[in-house]
Amino acid sequence: MTITLWNLFEASLLCLNAVCVLHEERFLVKIGWSSKSPNVQGFGEQPTVKGQILNLIYSIRTVARIPLILVNIVTIILKLILG
Repeated sequence: MTITLWNLFEASLLCLNAVCVLHEERFLVKIGWSSKSPNVQGFGEQPTVKGQILNLIYSIRTVARIPLILVNIVTIILKLILG
């Protein structure tokens, strides 16, 4: 099976969907990645990797929610039409 641009698009769409449906109380709290956990950082300090990943998750969940719904609908319609 060859890797096409469509396959890469679908894989990235599935990953974005997975990030958006992460349930904070069920998954993120259990591994210590909650928004309620103290994330104290001094002024001018570099953010930790954990902090950057948490910021990425929360940014994707807030910014990409509506566009992701629309992209999912278009993708499903294209898959139904084109096979």
